[in-house]
Amino acid sequence: MIEIQNFIKIYEKSFADNWDLPALSEYGKDNTQTYGKIAEEIAKTHLLFYHLGLKKGDKIALCGKDSANWVKIYMATVTYGAVIVPILAEFNPSDIVHVINHSEASLLFISDHIWEHIEPDKLLNIKGVVSIEQKKPLYEAEGSELSRAIRLLKRRHNRKYPNGFCSGDLCFAERDNKEVVEINYTSGTTGFSKGVMLTGENLSGNVCFGIHSKLHYRGSRALSFLPLAHAYGCAFDMLTPLAVGSHITLLGKTPSPRILLKAMAEVKPSLVICVPLILEKIYKSQILPMISKGAMRWTLAVPFLDSLIYSKIRKKLIEVFGGEFEEVIVGGAPLNHEVEEFLHKIKFPFTVGYGMTECGPLISYTPWREFIVGSSGKTLPIMQSKVLSDDPENIPGEICVKGVNRMKGYYKNPEATKAVIDEEGWLHTGDMGTRSADGTLFIKGRNKTMILSASGQNIYPEEIEAKLNNMPFVAESLVVERDGKLAALVYPDFEATDKFGISIADMDSTMENIRKELNKIVAPYEQISKIILMPNEFEKTPKRSIKRFLYTH
Repeated sequence: MIEIQNFIKIYEKSFADNWDLPALSEYGKDNTQTYGKIAEEIAKTHLLFYHLGLKKGDKIALCGKDSANWVKIYMATVTYGAVIVPILAEFNPSDIVHVINHSEASLLFISDHIWEHIEPDKLLNIKGVVSIEQKKPLYEAEGSELSRAIRLLKRRHNRKYPNGFCSGDLCFAERDNKEVVEINYTSGTTGFSKGVMLTGENLSGNVCFGIHSKLHYRGSRALSFLPLAHAYGCAFDMLTPLAVGSHITLLGKTPSPRILLKAMAEVKPSLVICVPLILEKIYKSQILPMISKGAMRWTLAVPFLDSLIYSKIRKKLIEVFGGEFEEVIVGGAPLNHEVEEFLHKIKFPFTVGYGMTECGPLISYTPWREFIVGSSGKTLPIMQSKVLSDDPENIPGEICVKGVNRMKGYYKNPEATKAVIDEEGWLHTGDMGTRSADGTLFIKGRNKTMILSASGQNIYPEEIEAKLNNMPFVAESLVVERDGKLAALVYPDFEATDKFGISIADMDSTMENIRKELNKIVAPYEQISKIILMPNEFEKTPKRSIKRFLYTH
């Protein structure tokens, strides 16, 4: 049984219990801070909020790249009783301004390089803007006490705690779990989304499940490289580790495989939280060339020898991720089937979960030893799921969920809330899939991306794309409807074409061969009529999902 604790009090207890343990480091820097040091920084920030006249429930926006200061501002905001509005640093300036204004934030913490592109006179409710890196005022509205409050902060803190700040001084806000603690605006694959209102209970549901499942534990190590402004990274690379006394190392850089693997080897994380793209890149660049060589391919066809080779590949892959992790949890987007099958075959310790921002994010998860290939895990014990289908185990339908993690609704948007949460409290996810009797979910694709064929068949483009992306010389693809037929938009793998001497002039005939090969392995109603070459990579969300809506019309 999972006990849902008060979200804010989880951290009051954790900071006191883990006072001298390392809490936060920034990769490549010698700047580790203990839980006690972070608690003192939080107390200082609470003092700043108090002297600015901020009250419980006021909104504070936070926009910048992941850093120790970012984490401390987030934690200070929620433990003060204010509402945090994390904004992805990748948003363009007009979207950032829109989120700040729509959320009615009264204080903004922002990275200097992002602030350069924001026009202060467009910020409607902001009393002051503070640099995340320098902790200095960047802008203050008339009558604001921001500069003075920051200048006097150290003196006021020393006066309040004359004997120094100790664990006995910890006092976080008293707030009911039903109250909103975060409004999360995400840039989705279907366009600009709404402000998701997450309560203390929603976030506590995720964190308490993480604690109960021992995803993190006292003294465990986390390497955080997913954006913390996104629900997935926030819940399992920050909130859960900080709840139990883990040591978080923030990568703070774009997680290219080269940088990431070097950091993994040094940090040796106890758990790896990642998106499919990272595993797929490692598979395509390191494993596929190895198992495709003539002698190796022949050896893998021989019984007994294959298991020996698979165990060597598994060992190498485990070392790549630091060698000391319990499992790799993949989420945020579907994992390529071929990659998944191979990882399962070599008994690599990975599992695939499923969630969405509206559930802060987790809906289903299974530990790797019980994981069923092709699934997205079992519905959490604190959640319920159903599939809107006459035969939910065999015929896909829309997945609906409700329970502890389900959001309160969309901020200032009752129409949008009503469109996704029905009268019985079920959240309609927009994802199509099937569900086994024990609550295990199998995702087929998005309801909005599903294409109805001329013969009435449901086509899930994601399933065709997964096969196409495994073809040589294809970096990424999108299957779309053009003039009543299926077409594939393809961004070529130029590294591979250069390596094999395929010129631009040869590209059309190469892709035509790929189209014919693809059509041999898909259903008759999934046949691709043509491949359209894309000159640039597809535009993506910060979660690295393709922004489909830009290409489907």
